Amino acid sequence: MMTRRRFLRGSALGLTVAGSAAVGYGFWEAAHIRIERETVPVPNLPPAFAGKTVAVLADLHHGPLVGIDFIRSAVEITNALAPDIIALVGDYAHKGAQAHEQLPPCLEALSALKAPMGVFAVPGNHDMPQGGKLYRKLIAGTTLTDLTNQNRKLTIGNESLYVAGVDDLWWGRPNVYDALIGIPLGEPVILLSHNPDFAEDSPDARVGLMLSGHTHGGQIYVPGVGASWVPSKYGMKYRRGFVRGPKSNVFVSRGLGEAGVPIRLNVPPEINLLMLEAGRTTPWRTTSSEKRAANP
Repeated sequence: MMTRRRFLRGSALGLTVAGSAAVGYGFWEAAHIRIERETVPVPNLPPAFAGKTVAVLADLHHGPLVGIDFIRSAVEITNALAPDIIALVGDYAHKGAQAHEQLPPCLEALSALKAPMGVFAVPGNHDMPQGGKLYRKLIAGTTLTDLTNQNRKLTIGNESLYVAGVDDLWWGRPNVYDALIGIPLGEPVILLSHNPDFAEDSPDARVGLMLSGHTHGGQIYVPGVGASWVPSKYGMKYRRGFVRGPKSNVFVSRGLGEAGVPIRLNVPPEINLLMLEAGRTTPWRTTSSEKRAANP
């Protein structure tokens, strides 16, 4: 006969088993990189750049939860995709207090990335000890191009595309005016900003597409319930994917690493391969998705 005590004991055991299974799956999911291939619009994009690809890597968080072998695997996968441009949108270190230990090996591993039109980077909030001085010193010794409040002009024939970047929104000094200085009106611009809230706090219609990370897709997401943690003033709006900001379209990667706990649930780590097309106002088209295993 089922007594109340047996029922409660059985229920508790069932919840424990289910919880353990979820955690186990979360560890597994965190170790398997998904490649998301999507098409995104860039207003004023010239024909020469239509079809060019941008690989986006966000939130690597090298440290106790994300080993250097995982990051090297992400680099190998990215290089195999043969993107034209690579955008690194911050949080290379896991914790700012240990950034002096975590940043050097991560940036060294990322220096193996290859893209014919450039590998560009901006810092995240975890990369900002000494106001970002350590990050800027270290990245200056790599093959990566730091775009902190700067831009670069890319050309094909007589057509151009500008790639710009800003400092971290929380702990840096992001300045969109410095980032876009010298860019003529009407030129296509892709802006790198670790934190997608920058699109709301400093909207600028000159930016055609902003690339961000920071929110980890919530890292743990329950369908029908949502994510318990999204570090954004705007709630779930910038959790992941293509978002229409006040004046610019924004693409938010759910990133590669983890913060807080070493698991992901329904939010697998991803490398985004974005194919550019002339400006549209409707969301991107997803063309395919792949999974690749990587060493945690």
